[in-house]
Amino acid sequence: MADTDITFEQRAQGAIMGAYIGDALALGPHWYYDLDALHRAYGNWITDYTDPQPDRYHAGLKAGQSSQAGYILDLLVRSLAEKGQYDEADFCQRLDDELFARIDGTPMNGPGGYTSQSIREAWRLRVREHQPWGRVSGLADTTEAAERIMALAVRYAWQPTALAQLASTNTALTQHDTTVMAMTVAYACVLGSLVRGEPLDAQTSERLMQRVHDGSLPFHAVTRAGEQTPPVGPETPRHAGQFPSPDALLTASCIVRAATDPDIRIEPAWKASLVYGMPCAVYHQFPAAYYLAGRFQGNFEQAVLNAVNGGGQNQARAILTGALAGAIGGIQAIPDRFIEGLEHHEQRLAWAAQIAKQAQQVPQKEI
Repeated sequence: MADTDITFEQRAQGAIMGAYIGDALALGPHWYYDLDALHRAYGNWITDYTDPQPDRYHAGLKAGQSSQAGYILDLLVRSLAEKGQYDEADFCQRLDDELFARIDGTPMNGPGGYTSQSIREAWRLRVREHQPWGRVSGLADTTEAAERIMALAVRYAWQPTALAQLASTNTALTQHDTTVMAMTVAYACVLGSLVRGEPLDAQTSERLMQRVHDGSLPFHAVTRAGEQTPPVGPETPRHAGQFPSPDALLTASCIVRAATDPDIRIEPAWKASLVYGMPCAVYHQFPAAYYLAGRFQGNFEQAVLNAVNGGGQNQARAILTGALAGAIGGIQAIPDRFIEGLEHHEQRLAWAAQIAKQAQQVPQKEI
């Protein structure tokens, strides 16, 4: 059951700050696929922010600073806070002026010390080939879009239809693979439900599926009760932007059932990275994040530290887990050392609080 003593604002701040903190915690130990090398560099258990090694990703940054994922999240958070709503043109202008002007299309470059594949692809099409926004997305199967649209999950938590639509269009700015888009939007829908105060449990997917059946989420239900004509199923014509199946929405509850089933144990919990996969692709990252957030309900520290200590693409895993765990427990569940050690934490807290207030000013007609 969700904790009804946690306010919406606390959950909203917890989600946004949880993402920033997960990103910064993994800055030093990012992308160690050799776990022995990870342990030699950082010991057997990472508990706080660390400096990147001089010969590794993000070299030159310091403990508590953000990678490029945190930098891009800043751009969207600032845009939402200043505009009061999602303004795609404003966000794209910030990408042009504050990110693309500072990168050169190579991996080891730019704010945060590393530029991801989807951003490099978008930069090439936008800057070198002068393509307009809307024509610069690529086929990267990674979680870069999910690492920023969590801000939309907070701002539009009380408007799940708008949340799904905006998460979809924002994802499409840089990635157009429909599986990536479906899993990314599903994550935003799950996070939005947690920010509203709904629990992360075996019924999470069922609650979301009700919105699919009433047409308020852009996923195609394979069957609908009572419908005979026109034919239903994957062969039925779908409107633009509608995903082909609801499977991405069903993942969360399946994973949470596993996390809470006494007959299914991953010990220690950080080995979820080995069970679900250490690489960067969405089909490895989202299940591990759901598992850790579901297993450590309300325990932000354990959820995020197990994400970080799992190695591989632990930064994405920690960002995704941090947002989920922060929404579940609220800002008060995040240890003070994680907040105080995070660069720009006061400004980021203020932005998160402002976005939460804007979300609450919207008439809650959809809920």
